[in-house]
Formats: sequence, structure tokens, C-alpha cells
Amino acid sequence: MALQSSELSFKYNAQSSFVFPPLGLKPAESALLLGPSGSGKSTLLHLLAGLLEPAKGEVTIGAQNLHALKGQARDRFRGEHLGIIFQRSHFLPYLTICENLKLAAQAQNARVSTKQIHHLLDRLNIGALAAKKPSDCSLGEQQRAAIARAILHKPQLILADEPTSALDDHNAQKVTKLLQQMAQEAQAALLIVTHDGRLKEHISKTYTL
Repeated sequence: MALQSSELSFKYNAQSSFVFPPLGLKPAESALLLGPSGSGKSTLLHLLAGLLEPAKGEVTIGAQNLHALKGQARDRFRGEHLGIIFQRSHFLPYLTICENLKLAAQAQNARVSTKQIHHLLDRLNIGALAAKKPSDCSLGEQQRAAIARAILHKPQLILADEPTSALDDHNAQKVTKLLQQMAQEAQAALLIVTHDGRLKEHISKTYTL
């Protein structure tokens, strides 16, 4: 399995806690994580990414128990094996989109050429943005650039938090299909956290909170 989780729970405080269902994804398999606002979707994503520590339970990516890794070892594993698409792009504002992607590839210990970056941006229909700063791009364009950053190093697991929320129907469909295609090419599991019902047309496997 590319991703397995079991008995995961998390507590923010005495009044706010979550218990999550088990998840399991094979390499190249895609699934949606559905639920209303406040159901804990983003919390679960952060647990699966190792950005939060669970009160209980385990997350296994490949053969690695994620939460058995601590500090820099977990950060290194996340950088090399996970691709994460957050709701906000978190690009460095003083670098171009291409420079941001190059920097991300270096942090992921991935050998990626400028030509490969331009090719991927072209596939996302944002090739013209390579030399632009993030502030010169729309929110939808930044979101597609964030998708490029997440899949550039061909990770083992792709976690996407509302990747289509800022996109119209045409681009939402295109981005969803591209995410699935890139995940299949890299034999990566893909989990999309969303409340966007449009995605059910393209991904049948779902988990609901």
C-alpha cells in the first residue's frame, strides 16, 4: 500500500477533538476525502503529511511509519516522498514561478531541469507564467502552479487540499484529470480533500467525514 492510516485521532482542546476512519490507497490509486467545513478534513491531511502529531494511531507511507520519524528526518521524508497542495500557494513573492519550482525541487533533492518545469507548466496551461511573480498571477493560476510544485519530483503520495476551489468547471475538470494522470505515471497515491462535488464525476473512491 502507498498509504495506510489506522485509529487516527487528534485533539486541539477538550472541546475540539476528532476520530478518523482508516484510509488505504494503493500506488496510482485516487480517492476523495469529503466532508463539510469543520469536519476535520484539513486536520486529517496534516496528520497524513506528518505536520501534526496524532493523539493516537499510525500513518504508513510505503513501508515507513511516518510518525516514527522525528524532526529533520520526518521533514526530509516528507520532502522526498510527498507532494502537498495547500489551499494557499505559499510561494516566495520575490521569485518567479519557475524559480519557486526550482527551489522546491532542490529542497526535495530532485534533479529537475528548467525544460522539465516549462513542460509541466505547459501541461497545466500556465506556461506563460514561468517568468511571472506570484503576485502577477490570479488565485487559480497560483493554484495550478502549486500543483506543478507538488508533482514535480514524482512523489509517492500526493495530498491535495481543495485544489479546484478557485477554478471554473473547465479548468477544475482539466486539473483533476491531470492530477490523476500524473499520479498514475509516478505510481503515486492521490488523496484530494474537498467539498467540491464536481470531482465525484472523475474519482469514484471516497471517504466521508
